[in-house]
Amino acid sequence: MTRSASRQRTTKETSISITIDLDGPTGSVSASTGLPFFDHMLDQVGRHGGFDLDIEATGDLHVDGHHTVEDVGILLGETFADALGDKAGVRRFASGLFPLDEALVRVALDLSGRPFVAYDVPFGEVLPLGSPPFNPEMAEHFWHSFATSAGITLHVTKMAGTNTHHVVEATFKGVSRCLRDAVRVEGTGVPSTKGTL
Repeated sequence: MTRSASRQRTTKETSISITIDLDGPTGSVSASTGLPFFDHMLDQVGRHGGFDLDIEATGDLHVDGHHTVEDVGILLGETFADALGDKAGVRRFASGLFPLDEALVRVALDLSGRPFVAYDVPFGEVLPLGSPPFNPEMAEHFWHSFATSAGITLHVTKMAGTNTHHVVEATFKGVSRCLRDAVRVEGTGVPSTKGTL
């Protein structure tokens, strides 16, 4: 069974194409959005998720990075859901604690088909990251967009951390690792008493 999908999305603000293979046979990850720090975070999604992932995006960065980050989240969620299919045999649930130096993030998720996000990752002073700048507050918006489009229940909580880069990266690594665990096939039936997710 091949769990892969490709999608494109074009608006007046962005043009995006994404291909994902949830079983990552080649280990290939590429992200080009015009926001180098965001590319670095998307690279975490592929590498720690165990996915082959290709993301190409152009957007109105002369305004700011908001539309690009949001629209990549939307399309990545849709593409992820396409690749996941009917979810037969998947573990469904995953959770864990994920450190990056002084930062520590707790993540729990459910491939429930019911989008819900509880995101509690406060920052002290918000420092833009990279050039052109990535606003760290957009990490929350990205995960909201992704989880809503993918139909995922997602909880992310900062337990510790003072370095903005470390905190944001810990969220991306943590969510990605949980996605890797949740999509793992370990049975045959859909893991729900309803018979569908």
